[in-house]
Amino acid sequence: MSETTPITLRDLRSLRQAPTISPENQRSLRLELEAALASCDWFTIGVMAPDASRALSALRQCERALGWEPLADSNDPLPGGPVFLKGNQRSGGLLIRTEEGLGEGLLISGHVEGKAEAGDTWGPLPLDFFAID
Repeated sequence: MSETTPITLRDLRSLRQAPTISPENQRSLRLELEAALASCDWFTIGVMAPDASRALSALRQCERALGWEPLADSNDPLPGGPVFLKGNQRSGGLLIRTEEGLGEGLLISGHVEGKAEAGDTWGPLPLDFFAID
C-alpha cells in the first residue's frame, strides 16, 4: 500500500503492520475513526511497539487526542524489547508484556454496553497516528 493511496479503516483490517499514511489521508482516516468511535460506550486499546516507552507514548497521545481518561499504569518495571500494551477503559488499567514477532501499530476496539456484536476493532494505525492534531 503506497503512502499516497487513500486508506479507509476497512483497508487496515488485514494488515499485521501499520502502513505509512500521508498527513492528508491521516486526517480523513481520523474523521472516519472518530465517527465510528462515537457509537461506542467504552474502549480497549492494543499497542504493538518496539519498546515500552514508545507504546506508552502512543497510548498517551491517543488518550489526549480522544479525550479519554488516562489509564493507570501498574508502576511495575517496564519490560525490554518489543512489547504489546493492552489498555482497558472499563477496568481503567493497562498491562505491558514483552512480545516478539508482532508488527507495529495501534488497535482500538469499541464496545457497546449489552451488545457485543455492535463493537468493532480498528487498525493497525501508525504509532504516531494521534501525534498530529
